[in-house]
Amino acid sequence: MRSNKLISISLGMTLAAVCAAVPSAAQEPYPQQPPPQYPPAQQYPPQQGQYPPQGQYPPPQGQYPPAQGQYGQYPQPQYAQPPMLAPQQLDQLVGPIALYPDGLLAQTLTAATFSNEIPDAAGWANAHSYLKGDALADAIRQDNLPWDPSILALLPFPSVLNYMAQNMGWTQALGNAVLAQRPDVMDAVQRLRQEAYNYGYLRDSQYNRVVYAGPGNIEIIPITPGYYYVPYYNPAIVFYRPRPGFFVGGAIRFGPGISIGAAFAPWGWGSIGFGWRAHDIIIDNRPWVRTWSNRATYAYPHPYRRAEGPRTERHEVPPAHHDAHQDHYQHGEHGEHR
Repeated sequence: MRSNKLISISLGMTLAAVCAAVPSAAQEPYPQQPPPQYPPAQQYPPQQGQYPPQGQYPPPQGQYPPAQGQYGQYPQPQYAQPPMLAPQQLDQLVGPIALYPDGLLAQTLTAATFSNEIPDAAGWANAHSYLKGDALADAIRQDNLPWDPSILALLPFPSVLNYMAQNMGWTQALGNAVLAQRPDVMDAVQRLRQEAYNYGYLRDSQYNRVVYAGPGNIEIIPITPGYYYVPYYNPAIVFYRPRPGFFVGGAIRFGPGISIGAAFAPWGWGSIGFGWRAHDIIIDNRPWVRTWSNRATYAYPHPYRRAEGPRTERHEVPPAHHDAHQDHYQHGEHGEHR
């Protein structure tokens, strides 16, 4: 009996020890998995201090690899209407171009809706940047370029096309917004122009005249008709109150002048601008009414139609131009080099 009792006591102590160990084992922490990482919210365009320099040329060959980074690859087919952007997002989206003169801004907004054609056009513009005026217009015709008229209209402005090609996610977002909510995009441009005007950055200059017809109707018009200068500025500066002692007059710089004469009229440069109150983009004296719903079938209101037949190349780029082109790119110089 005593032996059986000792055995029972021994088994009881063993069982108690096992039971005591079980809660301890149950409380042993499992390896912790990191919380799921969600991609950061897309910004339109890069936030303050991250704006890429405008007007830089790509490598001489003019080829643009698929853009990587916060905007991803381009272009991705989209069939559903993009989400509507809030006013603050639209302000960020149009910031880099809001102070373009009205004609150039109108062509930039409409060209962004054909974002898939931008990289090829930028390469062509770079390779032919030694041409200007009527000679450039003749080259556009002779090469039978297949792009939309709004893209052809920007070929005299390589720096604008380069900026769009190097930031394809931004360009596609801009084009989507123009198609889906053009009045809101135009309102965002006017909000930013008003801020730049209030803080003294946007004023008449030797390049442009600022026509202030009241809130929501600020025009920027070339001093010399048909002679455009691309402005370069930091949106994180010109749309905010300047710090004490800051010289606002030096915040906006300009590239070389670009002459847009009658030879460029077929691509919408005749009587171009905005009806700001009515939210109209005016191309060749007619409203441009392409939207998200009619984007697959829309035809420009003016007579020009896309070129048909094979694209050709009739212009040899001089070797000296290649060397100068590479030098400008390596040193990050801005402007049209025309």
